[in-house]
Amino acid sequence: MGYTIAIVGRPNVGKSTFFNRMLEQRKAIVDDISGVTRDRQYGVADWNGKTFNIIDTGGFVPQSDDIFETEIRKQVKIAIDEANALVFMVDVATGITDLDESMADLLRRSSKPVYLVVNKVDNGERQLEATEFYALGFETIYPVSSISGSGTGELLDAIAENITEEDLAIIEDENKLPKFAIIGQPNVGKSSLLNALIGKERTIVSDIAGTTRDTIHTHYNLFQKEFVLIDTAGLRKKEKEKDDLEFYSVIRAIRAMDEADVCLLVLDAAKGITAQDVSIFSLAARKGKGIVVLVNKWDVMEKATNTARDYETVLKKKIAPFTDVPVLFISAKEKTRIFKVIEIALEVYDNKSKKVSTSKLNEVMLKAVQAYHAPVVRGHTVKIKFITQLPTPVPSFAFFTNFPDDIKTPYKNYLENQLRTQFNFTGVPIRIFFRKK
Repeated sequence: MGYTIAIVGRPNVGKSTFFNRMLEQRKAIVDDISGVTRDRQYGVADWNGKTFNIIDTGGFVPQSDDIFETEIRKQVKIAIDEANALVFMVDVATGITDLDESMADLLRRSSKPVYLVVNKVDNGERQLEATEFYALGFETIYPVSSISGSGTGELLDAIAENITEEDLAIIEDENKLPKFAIIGQPNVGKSSLLNALIGKERTIVSDIAGTTRDTIHTHYNLFQKEFVLIDTAGLRKKEKEKDDLEFYSVIRAIRAMDEADVCLLVLDAAKGITAQDVSIFSLAARKGKGIVVLVNKWDVMEKATNTARDYETVLKKKIAPFTDVPVLFISAKEKTRIFKVIEIALEVYDNKSKKVSTSKLNEVMLKAVQAYHAPVVRGHTVKIKFITQLPTPVPSFAFFTNFPDDIKTPYKNYLENQLRTQFNFTGVPIRIFFRKK
């Protein structure tokens, strides 16, 4: 299902610094992909072989003191509801405040694991002062310094220890149907797309309760095509809490992503691809999901002869290096190319599940290696002897070579492009590993 940790705490305790530290620690965290903005509120961490989502609840601007508290409280409540575990952050320099106490009160009532993190502990004296936070009633405190990173290892160990294999296992469906998630920012037309896809013919649609109460699964079976649509726009019952839709939708989109095989990323044609879209795209790619980019509301765009082609060129520049992705120009409202969306999504699903036989792989790829050899490094001639596909959910290939560490990114990219050209992995991230023969 994917495991999600939310960082909560009053403003100015250093949540964002801590969040960035968790995402930068080379050891803790898989590389961040360029083009991901600083102010985004989520990322993927990897520690001791356990992978989990991290969400920062900061980032709202309160109007006044009293709204302030209700706002923070609201975000804490959402975090308690939606995340698997909580990191509760306080600041040793200011000691315990009323706001810390009222948050502790909310968190103690939750049955979920809470890690009380005392920030800004950067010397022995502060180490001592940190002990006053035991008064908040949590069993363990984790003194850290977000700026230097000291103490974060112990915290990550504790978090990783708590994540079971079960948490990480994706729930297997008896009938292994492809799962497509409609993702994207608010107001790009995700719901209209869903309605256009399933139509009003409720006879062809049966709602199956989602495995989590916040994503709605719709079983689609029509024209010999069958799959499950995961809809994150299922926020209708929360209408009252308009303010936090943003935060809810981030958590839910990540959840839907964890469950899906292929993500349909919906963009608003008029806005183009924004930094936030690029960060959603990168996250899906990092999670190894198939991706189809849908440029919605194309019906209202002014068209010149090459509009679509030029638009696609600009778009692909922004999502580089992973550009082998289908881009469709659609209108959910006018139902333009809606059926094409399903066809392409199913194709990407097939590409993602593709297994290439070892003999075929070697026959084709060794020719590509012959045609363009890996550059000589430190006087070593790099030879690639054998290639095989690994049994992983994301298409991954091992290239056996005499000097695995001497193969640089440009050559790796060449091999990836060859794999894509020869075997068609459109829409799917590929992983390439070099191993010692």
